[in-house]
Amino acid sequence: MPAIRDLGTMPATTTTGFNMFDGLSSRLRDIAGGLRGRGRLTEDNIKGAVRDVRMALLEADVALPVVKKLIARVRERAVGAEVARSLQPGQVFIRILSQELTRTLGGDTVELEFRAEPPAVMLLAGLQGAGKTTTAAKLALWLKQRGKKRPLLVSLDTRRPAAMLQLQQLAERVDVPFVPFTEGQTPLDIAQAALTEARKNMIDVVILDTAGRTRLEDDLLDELRQLQAETNPAETLFVVDSMAGQDAVNAAQAFGDALSLTGVVLTKTDGDARGGVALSVREVTGAPVKFLGTGEDVEGLEVFHPERMANRILGMGDVLSLVEEVEQKVDRDQAEKLAGKLRSGKGFDLTDMRDQLSQMLNMGDMKSLLEKMPLPGNVDADQLAQGIDTKMLRRQVAIINSMTPAERRFPKKINGSRKKRIAAGAGLQIQDVNRLLKQHLQMQKAMKKMGKGGMAKMMRGMGGAGGLGGLLGR
Repeated sequence: MPAIRDLGTMPATTTTGFNMFDGLSSRLRDIAGGLRGRGRLTEDNIKGAVRDVRMALLEADVALPVVKKLIARVRERAVGAEVARSLQPGQVFIRILSQELTRTLGGDTVELEFRAEPPAVMLLAGLQGAGKTTTAAKLALWLKQRGKKRPLLVSLDTRRPAAMLQLQQLAERVDVPFVPFTEGQTPLDIAQAALTEARKNMIDVVILDTAGRTRLEDDLLDELRQLQAETNPAETLFVVDSMAGQDAVNAAQAFGDALSLTGVVLTKTDGDARGGVALSVREVTGAPVKFLGTGEDVEGLEVFHPERMANRILGMGDVLSLVEEVEQKVDRDQAEKLAGKLRSGKGFDLTDMRDQLSQMLNMGDMKSLLEKMPLPGNVDADQLAQGIDTKMLRRQVAIINSMTPAERRFPKKINGSRKKRIAAGAGLQIQDVNRLLKQHLQMQKAMKKMGKGGMAKMMRGMGGAGGLGGLLGR
């Protein structure tokens, strides 16, 4: 058995957008809006709304038994519900829907369980193509960054050497150790040898990436049962493609019957999914959804919060998740350094501007962030995100990087010949350099007002300079 291989690191990328519930969310908000102006929710005026909710859920690929249970609870609570003086019937209906969607999605947030003596084992199961291997790397990075644990990645897919190579490459990207297998080893042999190596190397969590199939087969389930029995995992997670619809629900039920699942990871939630799998899988497997995966990026993983997700489905935003994401991605030391510089009266130079632009780019996909905000019903997060030109931000960073340290500190030194050199270095036009310098001047004035404590003046200054759109290159 080869020893654990520590591989080099590559920069991680950022989370992509989230649109799994776009269609369902729009339908449910329209239904609630149809109840506006009613003084009371009665059986007559609620009947049509409940029927529409039922159709919206079915069209979103929610399993029929789940739809029946959810609708029965909504109808029972909605009929005859009193409307508070400060609320409208549509708001009451949304509140009821939110609470019942939360219940269907699992109720409370369920965290990973690692009380076992290290190394704890995390066993990933699922069909081929569901995203197990990528999810293994995402979980390793999450455990390393958020859980402050040392994970180990192990490939058990002896039938597909490409799967082992993929996991090895991903281990390199997230900078965690990886155990390869050698020809002739069984999945159980590999797992047991990896656990031995993990104990020697003070590993906290061993993540086992198991084989998959394009369809369910008895030998696959037998292999998984044996692995679960012999490795005694603290977590057995079913990884499921949220875009697979009813096929995913059927697979979830089969895996749930065969294994003692402790949780579910929904993948590809940024794709063209209709949300039905997320609303069905808890009921079908009895296991809580613990994570949502987006795209191929190794940072594309979110903890699943049923109540927050219900609010997002109903267009009520998810401010708590937004705050947590900002805290993870914003460099506090850099922000405090800039604040101190402004308080001391020092100017806002081009290096400071580059740092601020880089912070915005580090936030990742703007649509993902905007969807967590409680936007008005007529505001589309996708269209709003498209108005923020991240390509322009990258070009602006490239321009500043083409300058000398002295030019960044003293922009007034940048004459015509310097502009020509800077533009050539960034692969852009002189007009792009002029536009950047103008925007820097606008930001410099705004920051100067902020340094004097005039937040209101700063906001007016930004508006007078073309607003946020002007600073973002629109």
